[in-house]
Amino acid sequence: MKDTKQRWFKDSKFGLFIHWGLYSLLAGEYQGRKTEHIAEWIMNHLDIPVKEYEKLAAEFNPVHFDAEYIVKKAKSWGMKYIVFTSKHHDGFAMYHSKCSPYNIVDATPFKRDVLKELQLACEKHDMRLGLYYSQAQDWHDPDGFMALKDNSKKNFQAYLDRKCIPQLKEILTGYGKISLIWFDTPMGTTAEQSRNLVSLVKSIQPDCLVSGRIGNDLGDYMTTSDNFIPLRPYRGDWEVPATLNDTWGFNKDDHNWKDPNEVIRLLVKINSRGGNYLLNIGPDALGRVPQDSIRILDQVGTYVNENAGAIFGTTVLAEPYPYDLNWAEFTHKPRTLFIHVFIGQKRVIYLPNIGNKVEKATLLKTGEALSFESQKDCEGNSVIEVALPSSLRQQANYCVALGLAEEGPVFETIR
Repeated sequence: MKDTKQRWFKDSKFGLFIHWGLYSLLAGEYQGRKTEHIAEWIMNHLDIPVKEYEKLAAEFNPVHFDAEYIVKKAKSWGMKYIVFTSKHHDGFAMYHSKCSPYNIVDATPFKRDVLKELQLACEKHDMRLGLYYSQAQDWHDPDGFMALKDNSKKNFQAYLDRKCIPQLKEILTGYGKISLIWFDTPMGTTAEQSRNLVSLVKSIQPDCLVSGRIGNDLGDYMTTSDNFIPLRPYRGDWEVPATLNDTWGFNKDDHNWKDPNEVIRLLVKINSRGGNYLLNIGPDALGRVPQDSIRILDQVGTYVNENAGAIFGTTVLAEPYPYDLNWAEFTHKPRTLFIHVFIGQKRVIYLPNIGNKVEKATLLKTGEALSFESQKDCEGNSVIEVALPSSLRQQANYCVALGLAEEGPVFETIR
C-alpha cells in the first residue's frame, strides 16, 4: 500500500495533466505520414531522425500560450493540481535549461520560459504545480533509452549524469515549490539509479512527491496504466492518468472526444475507489487548448463545483456496495454517504442493504431536504427509499447526501 503521508494529495481527487512540446507542431503527421499511435510519440514511431526532429524548434512559436488562462480554467474545473511536461521523451526542455540548449528559450523564436510563467500563475491562483520529467527515455540524447530500439550499447549512467540529474536540479531549484515529480517509463533503470533520483528530489524539496513510474517500487504513490481504473477499491494513494480523446499530445485528426457525462462518471468512479483523476489536455503548436477540451471540462467542472463536498476529501468505504449499479456511484465521508446519480427518469432512489441508520437526506448542490423511508425488502434486508422532487426526475448528474447515525459500516452484505 502506497502512502504519501500528505493530506493534500489524498484529498485532491482531480488534477490537470498538460502534454505539450515540439510534437504539437506535427500534430500527428510527418511528411505526409500519419501516426497510428499517440501523437507525442511520433518521433519514435515514425523513426524521425534526431537532426530532422530538431528542426521543429526553429518553427515553434506558441504566441497564444497563456499560463494564467490555463490555471484559471483548471481552477474553474475544480482541479487541485497541475502536472506539466517539463521534458518528454523527445528530450526537448519546455523551460530554460542551462545544461542543454535544446530548450524552448534558446532553440525557438518564442524565447519565453513557459514553465516560469506557469509557476507564477499557479502561485498567484493557489494551484499546486507538479512536473512531468522523462527520466529514462530521451530520444535526443545518444545515451538516453528509446523504446522499441536496441539500447544495449548505450551508457545510460552517462546520460543520467550529463543531462537528467542536472535538469532535475534545475526544475527543483528554479521554479518554486514543486508538489510532485511525475517520472515515466523507467525501462532499464536499475534500483540503485531509481533510488538515487528519489534521493536527489527529496534532498532539494523534501515534501515533493515522486510518482510510481520512477520504477523499482520506489514511488510515493501508485500510477495506474494510462486510462485504466482498478476494478475494486484500492487502499492507498494512487492516480489514474487519462486522456479526453485517444492521445496526449495534440493530434489534429483525433476527434474521438469523450462525452462530458462519461468523464463525470469516470471521475466519481475513480474517487469512489480511492484514487485521483489526472486528466490531460494537449495544447496545439500555438499554445491554444483545443476547444473540445474546454467544452468537455466546462461541463465536468459544473458538476464538480456543485458537488465538491462529495468529491474532495472523500475516503474509501470499508466495504463496497454489494450490488452492481448502472446508474450511480458512491463516495463517502464520516457519517455521510454520497449517492452520485448519473441517469434521469428516476422517481425514487431505492437502495437495499443499507446497514446504517439514515437520519437525513439532502440534495447536495442546494441543501434541499428530501423525504425518505427506511424499510425491509422481501429478503429482510434494510432498504432506504429516497423520494425525488419532480424537478429532478428528468435530470441526470446530481448527488444525494445521506446523513448517517454512526461511523461504522454503511452497507450490509447480501444474505
